Amino acid sequence: MAELTLNSPVRYLNSVGEKRAQTLANMGIFTVKDLLYHFPRAYQHRGKINLLCNAYDGEVGAFVLTVASQPHTATLKGRMTMTKFSAVDESGKCNITFFNQNYVSKIFNVGDSFRFWGKIQRKANMISMASPAFEPWFEDKPLPDFYPIYPLSGNLTQKYMAKIISGAINILEKNGIGDILPQKLVNEHSIISAKGALKAIHNPQSYAMLESARKRFMWEELYTFALAISMSKQKNREAHAPIFQKTDLSEFYSVFPFSPTNAQRRVIEETQRDMTDKKGIGMSRLICGDVGSGKTLCAAAAMYMAVKNGYQAALMAPTEILATQHYNDLGVIFAKLGIRCELLCGSSTAAQKRVIKNGLKKGEINCIIGTHALLTKDVEFSNPGLIITDEQHRFGVMQRACLGDKGKGAHILVMSATPIPRTLALIMYGDLDLSYIDEMPPGRKKVSTFTVDESYRQRMNGFIEKQAAEGRQTYIVCPAIEAEEDEGLVGMDFEPEKEKALQKLKNATGYADNLQKLMPDLRISLMHGKMKAKEKDEVMQSFARGEIDVLVSTTVIEVGVNVPNATLMIVENAERFGLSQLHQLRGRVGRGQYKSWCILVSDAKGQNAVSRLKVMTETNDGLEIAKRDLELRGPGDFMPDREGVARQSGGFEFKVASLCDNTADLESAFEYALDTLKSDPRLQKPENYAVKRVVEGYFGIISNAVN
Repeated sequence: MAELTLNSPVRYLNSVGEKRAQTLANMGIFTVKDLLYHFPRAYQHRGKINLLCNAYDGEVGAFVLTVASQPHTATLKGRMTMTKFSAVDESGKCNITFFNQNYVSKIFNVGDSFRFWGKIQRKANMISMASPAFEPWFEDKPLPDFYPIYPLSGNLTQKYMAKIISGAINILEKNGIGDILPQKLVNEHSIISAKGALKAIHNPQSYAMLESARKRFMWEELYTFALAISMSKQKNREAHAPIFQKTDLSEFYSVFPFSPTNAQRRVIEETQRDMTDKKGIGMSRLICGDVGSGKTLCAAAAMYMAVKNGYQAALMAPTEILATQHYNDLGVIFAKLGIRCELLCGSSTAAQKRVIKNGLKKGEINCIIGTHALLTKDVEFSNPGLIITDEQHRFGVMQRACLGDKGKGAHILVMSATPIPRTLALIMYGDLDLSYIDEMPPGRKKVSTFTVDESYRQRMNGFIEKQAAEGRQTYIVCPAIEAEEDEGLVGMDFEPEKEKALQKLKNATGYADNLQKLMPDLRISLMHGKMKAKEKDEVMQSFARGEIDVLVSTTVIEVGVNVPNATLMIVENAERFGLSQLHQLRGRVGRGQYKSWCILVSDAKGQNAVSRLKVMTETNDGLEIAKRDLELRGPGDFMPDREGVARQSGGFEFKVASLCDNTADLESAFEYALDTLKSDPRLQKPENYAVKRVVEGYFGIISNAVN
């Protein structure tokens, strides 16, 4: 058999049979190199030797002890065996016990010294350890100080994982490994070699060595990530969108009942500059702004520019409720401007769909607003010039790409309802330029926010009735639809009281029933995600018309119709939600002329939950809230895998880097990535072969660009 290399299947390593190879494959380990990059999740510092006299009850540590009595094995009930002996150091004695490990009686002999690692138990003057790890101790043969603890799966053990990784390191010693970091980065940040870092992270000799290795891999992860995002941006911009002529917007502004804010005008100018750029690169821009900041006006202006230049524009929203709201708002405006705008949703009748699709294909429809229905294969455009997705965080990147494919070469505009910190914008939208609407339209009232516990229930119910008596309306959001449901929740403060918290979980169905019994004179309705789109739409439209006093719902109202008469938002089990989500929910009220409130109900006592909710009471600044949310919950995974499947929960699978803690380093990584791509856009130079393989393999750039 040929000599093994880093690219050899892990199956060919000693001690790796077919079954274990399959277990390793399930962990994402296919090659020797994959095994080398299977980093420890923690380390035991066995080099710090303690004396028995200084050990406290429950302490886990290392002790060099000499066997003082010959091991004795006894049989217990249920055929269990117990092997017991005593061992000493200069300060005291320890009783050591092993269960069902009879073989140890042949290992430990009186007078032999071992380094034991385990948990100390103290009872009166007796010290004991149960089943500790052990290694023979010789003064002239020092043992490693650090022992790696690896993530495991199936029947794999720490001992086995350490053994096969040792074999992989031997192959590394013979073959070496290419450096994927640019020399400039290596020099400026004093980065150790990849080979040295791999050896150090598995077998560190000191904290300093471990930190040097972690620093190396942090930069590898950030740099390859930045390269993948930057290559995607570069690829998108090779599409050569149509070059628009500058459009006079005076007619467009004249049909609106209000004047745009300075921030809106600035963003519209930025979009116009992109679409009229003579280089033909085209627009790939993200507009983000707080709830109610006026993103829709900016999108409408871009659509107007596209139509005036002879092209079609599409706007896709994540729900029928929001798509319908956009159509109701913009359809009237466009009609005044002589622009034909239509709505295409899943609930549209077959006849309506047929007419609209035909009109789009023939170019008779200028603007189309819709939901996922726009993604079906039979939706064809005559002359697409602008593709807009609203509430982008609620779409998968592949859905966005699918709509973009229908308008190859079209300008791209994305809207996000939450101000996004620069770091998170780089992560989620690294292929887009960024526009902030950092000014709210005049008249928007600040929503007063309070956190209360269950003891305020009676006062809160009285406040609901007071709002109804004054003709105002209330939203109540619960984290679950029905009792005992606990799926899809975010922001849970996982502390020892979790089971207790689950018992208190408010569900929308039971809540609405109980509230109706408590307040029989109020018109109370229920809405949740398991209802059909048509049913949800009917409930929201009824609420918007003022026919419902209290709407009990799950987070499906996070993005919904504009109800200026709604003045009270109550969020039950508020610790269950992320800060940005709470900010979105709060944005459902305070949209009219009336004073509004947001009440966050939580009995959580954990420090994390309390501090997070405190942020909501201290600021209405969406950008600040988004920053805190990023710090506390991570960015989520918006990257597609090699099959083009994008997961949108949990964190990026970075082993070392933290996209929350290493924000400055991430921005630097993008600068290094851009430097690389300036001189080698396709990563075709020999010095970039190694990093190209990493980027292609990790992000699937070859067959499926990031976006």
